[in-house]
Amino acid sequence: MDAKNEMLKLLRGRRDGFSLAQPFYTDPDFYRLDLELIWYRDWLFVGHDCELAKPGSFFTVQVGDYPVVLVRDQKGELRAFHNSCRHRGSRVCTTEKGTAAKLVCPYHQWTYELDGRLLFARQMAEGFDKSQFGLKPVACESVGGYIFICLADEPADFAPLRAMVEPYLLPHRLREAKVAFESTIVEEGNWKLVWENNRECYHCAGNHPELCKTFPEAPNVTGVNGAESDPEMLAHWAKCEAVGLPSKFRIDAGGQYRATRAPLLRDAVSYTMSGKRAVRKNLSDSVSADRIGTLLLYHYPTTWNHVLGDHAVTFRVLPISATETAVTTKWLVHKDAVEGVDYDLAELTHVWTETNDQDRRIVEENAFGIKSPAYEPGPYSEEHEGGVMQFIEWYVGFIEPRLADGGKPVLRNVA
Repeated sequence: MDAKNEMLKLLRGRRDGFSLAQPFYTDPDFYRLDLELIWYRDWLFVGHDCELAKPGSFFTVQVGDYPVVLVRDQKGELRAFHNSCRHRGSRVCTTEKGTAAKLVCPYHQWTYELDGRLLFARQMAEGFDKSQFGLKPVACESVGGYIFICLADEPADFAPLRAMVEPYLLPHRLREAKVAFESTIVEEGNWKLVWENNRECYHCAGNHPELCKTFPEAPNVTGVNGAESDPEMLAHWAKCEAVGLPSKFRIDAGGQYRATRAPLLRDAVSYTMSGKRAVRKNLSDSVSADRIGTLLLYHYPTTWNHVLGDHAVTFRVLPISATETAVTTKWLVHKDAVEGVDYDLAELTHVWTETNDQDRRIVEENAFGIKSPAYEPGPYSEEHEGGVMQFIEWYVGFIEPRLADGGKPVLRNVA
């Protein structure tokens, strides 16, 4: 049986409320289907507007087999291109980030304008038409300081995502922020294991002592149910919305993205060991209220986020192989915040640096155990792992119809 039919058979035979069968976490052919049916079709978070602050700024990203370059052109527009020279296919931009007046392929010096047009190709035949050999574009959109790309020939409509998340993000003015620090770790586990671990705090008390000083373990914070009946959450939403910060829990019909604000524990205002501010300057000049907690923003399959009053922590998930996943974390602060004056970098990054490493070990032990011939899908905790179950329902609802006939994802009412 080929991988597509085997995956379809396992999806249709799975038990609700249980983890997936072993091949979903280990099999290279299943991983290839994940790439083709999700990663190469859907909108993916790749970085922030503030990382491309001026014309010529660029950064690169690898999505499965696709190298992509993001650049700000001379008119100030954000652009994305396949990072493959139209001559013989070499990568044009070979570093993670930088600034360039033109995009020049290092192999034979074919030179492209920042808008992708081929400007110069030396010693080509008479009649060579440069206009036919510009860099191939990739769909690119920006919302509230977040840049998304889509590799599909016909990308899904971005407007619904923009309409939902933009009101939550705009007050924080992340387009005008700056990245104070970033790190990338490789977790030796399938991308879905990374997400499953993220979508619950059932494991937090036993594994995240630093995070648990400020972040609530309550299932209605990490999951999708119960927040509307929690008096503390309702009071927090009312307080934040009274100062112009959209806060109520919202989720799209397909379960792919959602946003809400949640209070931190006790008197905490930031993710530090003391719970005190990590940055003296507010992240945004527009948000001065104290104790706004954290804006939680999720978008499958690439990002989860915490946006606080003094800084933001953003996470990007990118698959490397069936059993390897890159997780990139960025700490964003006010553009005028000065390291050593307004913040101490070690204090700013400590909680999530430790938490990321702890999560890496958790995912790797999970992946190690799943490789066992004795592994079989196990039941999720309905009380604590509702967020995990919702992620799996999203995954199944998106990939199953695409496996069956190439159709659109199934929309599920998960609100």
